Amino acid sequence: MGSRGGFVLGLAVGYVLGTRAGREKYDQMVKSAKDFAGNPAVQKATVTVKTKTTEVTKTAAAKAPGIAKSASEQVPKIVSSAKQKATERMPSKLGGKGGSAEGDVGPDGEIIYPADDSSAPVNGVRYT
Repeated sequence: MGSRGGFVLGLAVGYVLGTRAGREKYDQMVKSAKDFAGNPAVQKATVTVKTKTTEVTKTAAAKAPGIAKSASEQVPKIVSSAKQKATERMPSKLGGKGGSAEGDVGPDGEIIYPADDSSAPVNGVRYT
């Protein structure tokens, strides 16, 4: 049911609960709703939706364990690769295998942040 259908349903329920039109109007609305629900086209659509929903749910449930296993096998590889790349790019002063930390680490070994020093490079580009 789309947002329009939900809105119409909510409007109808609100009207039924808030109406002061009396029992006769209420009975008329209940009869209309039962006639609508009893319509063969509506029943056929309901069965079709239920069947399709069941099929999609079973398919998703069947695929979920395989996807989860595949993902759990990939995570350690991704983490290892990320650690290796980070270590290769990290300056040697900070325990990495990278080259100089020019612009990133001051003479005292403290990290220089671009916001603290306007002459420090940001992604290799000096901003002034």
